[in-house]
Amino acid sequence: MLQTFETTTDPARAAPRLHALRAALKTRNLDGFIIPMNDEHMNEYIPPSARRLEWISGFSGSAGMVIVMQKQAVLFVDGRYTLQAARQTDPDCFRIEHLVELPPAKWIEKNLAKSMKLGFDPWLHSSRNTQNLEKACAKAAAELIPCAPNPVDEIWSNRPAPPCGRITRHPLKYAGQKAEEKLGKIAEQLRRKGADATVITLTDSIAWAFNIRGRDLPRNPAPLAFAVIPAKGRAGLFVNPDKLTPSTTGYLQTLADIAAPASLIPELEKRGRKGQSIQIDPASCAGAIVKSLENSGAKILPAADPCIALKAIKNATEQKGAKTAHIRDGAALSRFLCWLEAKAPGGKVSEISAVEKLEECRIQTGKLRDISFDTISGAGPNGAIVHYRVSRQSNRKLQSGELYLVDSGGQYQDGTTDVTRTLAIGPPPPEAIRHFTLVLKGHIALARARFPTGTTGAQLDILARNALWRAGLDYDHGTGHGVGSYLCVHEGPQAISRRSHVALEPGMILSNEPGFYREGKYGIRIENLMLVKEAADIKGGEAPMLGFEPLTLAPIDLNLIDKVLLDLEEKTWLNAYHRHVSQTIGPRLPEDVQIWLKTATRPI
Repeated sequence: MLQTFETTTDPARAAPRLHALRAALKTRNLDGFIIPMNDEHMNEYIPPSARRLEWISGFSGSAGMVIVMQKQAVLFVDGRYTLQAARQTDPDCFRIEHLVELPPAKWIEKNLAKSMKLGFDPWLHSSRNTQNLEKACAKAAAELIPCAPNPVDEIWSNRPAPPCGRITRHPLKYAGQKAEEKLGKIAEQLRRKGADATVITLTDSIAWAFNIRGRDLPRNPAPLAFAVIPAKGRAGLFVNPDKLTPSTTGYLQTLADIAAPASLIPELEKRGRKGQSIQIDPASCAGAIVKSLENSGAKILPAADPCIALKAIKNATEQKGAKTAHIRDGAALSRFLCWLEAKAPGGKVSEISAVEKLEECRIQTGKLRDISFDTISGAGPNGAIVHYRVSRQSNRKLQSGELYLVDSGGQYQDGTTDVTRTLAIGPPPPEAIRHFTLVLKGHIALARARFPTGTTGAQLDILARNALWRAGLDYDHGTGHGVGSYLCVHEGPQAISRRSHVALEPGMILSNEPGFYREGKYGIRIENLMLVKEAADIKGGEAPMLGFEPLTLAPIDLNLIDKVLLDLEEKTWLNAYHRHVSQTIGPRLPEDVQIWLKTATRPI
């Protein structure tokens, strides 16, 4: 199994760990300490050795922050994790706050007293976040104190060792562009901006730029490494040499000078003493790196990591690979859905056994490298937890009369997949049918969108929510995220959400995943991945338009649709989508699954 179901944390452990941390803070004359869910690279998925927030609190989500004071502790999470955080933490130890409604910086302004000293690890906070924390402390007349070593590490017994996964070359037949060309484009951008070099800290940016992949992070095939890419001359790659095979070393030495990660700061300080202009991304570059550059005399040029926008637009090879991966993945998912429809009504399928069967179907493709994230397998009320992760303690049987939400994906060398389907197990509740259909209307509205060049995700987000809003309903998460090419399943800069102001461009891949969650009863989400492309001209039209091509190929549960609530255009879209699914993946399926698929994609 690629996914495990063991519970790695226990809320009961929080109290003694908080006591130990507070004692350690007292020895440093600190009134509090900030613990983010971050590593030195600001990765979304971080290795076990960096999961300090989970160790101290029990909360295992991918985003959050804890502030521990001597007499209180606060856990900040966003809307995806409010229910999960409440389940995983001790309410006597932690108060839970909404990360967006009350950001940690605002909490600091309101709650720190004059002259208080708040500690933080500058390697675990981006430069931008560090500045925000400094400003918040200043407004409270308090002081932000950098800590080395991290006090959590001092009290964390049996802390896992840092990962040392093998680095491999990502073949050109999947990458579609040579690393030399990518590095050349980055250098050209630097020269135009007058920068001497840029520091790259995001692991997926390094994987993309050098056409390599790694095994350091869960579900994300990127290596833990740093890079310095100059406007002129050879790049520097700072990576543990134990991760490199002789062949990989030989390949990388044609692109860069290789050194251990400990050599990064001395290299940057050397550039700083020469007065060089160094471009850094304030959103992803650790405050410790920026501080070392400033102290050595470098001129800091804040700008987005140049790899982010470049890798977001998939080249022709990557687009073809994504389509191939989704055909393969869709066939695997259909085999699973056919099995589920036959087995689940009997009451013997659990959330865990469903995950195991889905993994088995993907493994049988012979192409699966990993899952792209731990499968969200939520039966009944567990489906209402947006990022629910089943454990042996929470495992629940799929029961007739309830909904089942399964959100999953695969990592293949030619593409990354992410798909969510909500399914009726037996006769569904009438209110669930109505809610599902409203979510489907939003999904279709976004899938059918035509929009001019320059349109952002924030401008499209309302399309997915409008049907729910008209019914007085909503969901507390973004509607869509970017997806990498055999890289991160969550990739920027593009997104479809209220806060995304990046223009969508042809070649970008995004998810379309509106939802609705009735706490204690069920969750509903319908997710497809889509490719941004140029839309066909319309007679009489004057402005060039963009649109979406669906990549995901899997039936949408017809048993949960109230056809009366769908208009003719919505029915036409759904029938055309299902016809495309059936024609594309049907020939790849065994005869019994083909028969099932024909029924599952029948016209309405």
